[in-house]
Amino acid sequence: MSMASGGSGCAVSEINVTPLIDVLLVLLIIFMVIVPARPRGLNALIPRPAKEKTRVAEDSRTVVVQVEANGAGETTYKINADTFAKADVEPKLMEIFSTRAEKVMFVQGSSGLEFGKVAEVVDMGHRANVENIGIMTPRVIAAQ
Repeated sequence: MSMASGGSGCAVSEINVTPLIDVLLVLLIIFMVIVPARPRGLNALIPRPAKEKTRVAEDSRTVVVQVEANGAGETTYKINADTFAKADVEPKLMEIFSTRAEKVMFVQGSSGLEFGKVAEVVDMGHRANVENIGIMTPRVIAAQ
């Protein structure tokens, strides 16, 4: 604090704000440096509708893993419309992608299914060395 004497002879006290502004500018610069320039999210691959109006599952090179919940609370796993047990999905994916150069897989979950079940299939794909895993949403399926 500084004290200044006015013309009337009495002391006037005022707050010196210059150091506070300096601290504020230093904090502003620190926060600008810390905040990332571009936030990174989940890299998602979305299937594009084919020009000749064919479905993605009809292409022999495309692998679609469907995770469906039936009324009894059990989960059914299908790879290109072939039903598999949960334990057999990962070995089948390893078999399919062992000879392929293009390692792309799509996962389609039924509505009302817990996301954890779909995440398990995505993990199975990563363990089978699949490079690109896309999630098929109802909007993407409707656009086909």
